[in-house]
Amino acid sequence: MHSPVYDILESLISFEKSTTTSIYIQISQQIINAIQRGYLAEGSALPGTRKFSTLFQINRNTAVAVYDELASQGWVDIIANKGTFVLMPEKKTAAIKGVVQGLDKLKAYPETAGFPFQSSFNLASTEEYSVSKYVINDGQPDLRLHPTHQFSKWYSASMKRGSLISKWNQTQEQSYTTFSRQLCNYLNATRGFHIKPNNIISTRSTEMSLYIVSQLLIKNKDVVLVGNLSHYKSNMIFQQAGANIITIPVDDHGIDVDFIEKNFTKHSIRCVYVCAHRQYPTAVTLTPERRLKLLQLAKVYQFAIIEDDFDYDFQFEGSAMLPMASSDGEGIVIYLGRLGQSFFPSFQIGFVVAPQNIINEAKNYLQILDKQGDLIQKQILTELISEGEIHRLIKKNITIYKQRRDYLCARLTIHFKDDATWQVPVGGLAVWLCFKIPVSLIKLAEKAKGHDLFLPKTVLYQNKDICAIRLGFGHLNEDEIDNVIKILKTSFEDVKSML
Repeated sequence: MHSPVYDILESLISFEKSTTTSIYIQISQQIINAIQRGYLAEGSALPGTRKFSTLFQINRNTAVAVYDELASQGWVDIIANKGTFVLMPEKKTAAIKGVVQGLDKLKAYPETAGFPFQSSFNLASTEEYSVSKYVINDGQPDLRLHPTHQFSKWYSASMKRGSLISKWNQTQEQSYTTFSRQLCNYLNATRGFHIKPNNIISTRSTEMSLYIVSQLLIKNKDVVLVGNLSHYKSNMIFQQAGANIITIPVDDHGIDVDFIEKNFTKHSIRCVYVCAHRQYPTAVTLTPERRLKLLQLAKVYQFAIIEDDFDYDFQFEGSAMLPMASSDGEGIVIYLGRLGQSFFPSFQIGFVVAPQNIINEAKNYLQILDKQGDLIQKQILTELISEGEIHRLIKKNITIYKQRRDYLCARLTIHFKDDATWQVPVGGLAVWLCFKIPVSLIKLAEKAKGHDLFLPKTVLYQNKDICAIRLGFGHLNEDEIDNVIKILKTSFEDVKSML
């Protein structure tokens, strides 16, 4: 005859063999629930593992796993030669006694702090959210092209490596040697560098890289030069570091280096931030002549150059121009880049290339912010570099993005030939679309939103001389591009009619 405990277990426990959750987990969770609800009292004896396996027609090893799981969480006590008995875990958190003031306020968590602190306007979020069907961004890759199935296998293989735990217990420098060497080899091959692992650190993102560099370089009131059209995130980081940001003109050849020579003197500039490969947001390339002159000025005027190469990988026409840092023989360029743009963001990394003494100091900041990083991510990227998989994925995606670029420009020609100008980009995932008629871009965004197209403020650029959109296309397929351009045209005509 079954005991009452047997009857309770039979009535409460059920499981499915077809689900991804292990049977022993399903059963142990249901027993815990029965204990919490009072169906199984403290001190109740559970059936032995043989009887338990017979009762539910499961393997005895599964029954053992159930009891081990319950014991590990403190829900049962397994006593040798006696049996398994239900426990009621003790409450680990005791209430604070003696506090009588403000007890009526403890029913809800406070919405504001009870002490003063310094808020940062510079770091206020620029993120906007929308439920619109179509969204324009500033030139991000299409995550749908990420090889999800392959990465699942690579991730699983990395997790199973026996050396993973020992790597986690090592120092950062020891752990990342293999990855650093592979990353150096990759950058030396693709960007014309001659660097060693002591010239590089990897970070979570280019923004983290720039934040660390700004902490190293910039003191309060230091002058930082950026293009009069530049990246809003980099400006936020410089402002937070206390920099005095001064803008310099940007034309069809990149930043105006002559402007620096004419308006500044030696030791008056701390650093110049430049996207030499593709200026953000206009996507123009800094010419070789201006690059050379900027390097010469940096040497004479004693300032650092921060070269942000945020989308080096996506080159459609010809060969990509090598970074300024590859021609730097004076140690005046700090190079920021990103690896893995064809992957999900969680598999992308940022990196900093600089002289060894800069890297050593940067590591001190990284130890505080992100001491260990993601070892599994780095293990995967190490293998993808060594096996040539990153190069293959980039080449494969470039073909797709080039087709999308050509399709976008063809649709722009049909719909905006008389209303806007643009250059077919030789690389990157965005087009700089300049409207001939200075319509209100805020109103344009409002009209577009009514047609299910979201234009965030961060892609809109308007002043007395400019009325333009940084139109990202990488994340859109051809059907989506067609619909987006049609909506943009309809919205533009609506706003133009209001002038």
